[in-house]
Amino acid sequence: MASTTAAIKLAIGDAVLTAMWVFSASTIGLFTYLISNALGVQGPLTLVITTSIVATLVFTYTFVGQLLGGASFNPTGTAAFYAAGLSGDSLLSLALRFPAQAAGAVAGAIAISEVMPSQYKHMLGGPSIKVDLHTAAMAEGVLTFLITLAVLIIIIRIPGGMFVKTWLLAMATVTLVIAGSSYTGPSMNPANAFGWAYIRKQHNTWDQLYVYWICPFIGAIGAAWVFRFIYPLPKKQKKAPKNRKAE
Repeated sequence: MASTTAAIKLAIGDAVLTAMWVFSASTIGLFTYLISNALGVQGPLTLVITTSIVATLVFTYTFVGQLLGGASFNPTGTAAFYAAGLSGDSLLSLALRFPAQAAGAVAGAIAISEVMPSQYKHMLGGPSIKVDLHTAAMAEGVLTFLITLAVLIIIIRIPGGMFVKTWLLAMATVTLVIAGSSYTGPSMNPANAFGWAYIRKQHNTWDQLYVYWICPFIGAIGAAWVFRFIYPLPKKQKKAPKNRKAE
């Protein structure tokens, strides 16, 4: 009963955090545009602004997630840490968390769509398929594999404080988003993709399931297995049997 209650609380935390993330992440393009215009920055230098915004969001929501008991806004991240043996999740908690994250993403997408000024609404919309279906699925799977492996290595293996790790995560994210922009957006987060697909009434299509759920999960779990192959869990030492006292 206690584990079920804890799983429900964690799922609620996921829903809240994912809604906040989708709402905030949808403004990255807008704030990059506004700040670069204010500073008179153009070209590749705008990537510094984008990376700074992403780093700020990652740092903020990592802290908020900890306050919510370990909440996450990305189902593939949740699955990867479970597959790598790095989380306390169970199949029950995963079964609750994934739908909660998807529901939170819908709430976040609806909320930002309502409050975004009309002159900037064209900047919304979320990820979308821009190539043929199988190419898009492969791209989303590979990109999710790469970002998940990067997250695991940075969070678990790279020394340094959260500030350094946040910057590394932001740079990896921005790099892969640029690499996948002409394929699927990209998303690398099934919940985020689902939220925007719901807005477009495309959330229950095979294309959405195949490209933004099935292949990213395959990529994320594959990354977790590769991480575990490179960095295996330490073997538990067996306790030596106690000698029986002679009667």
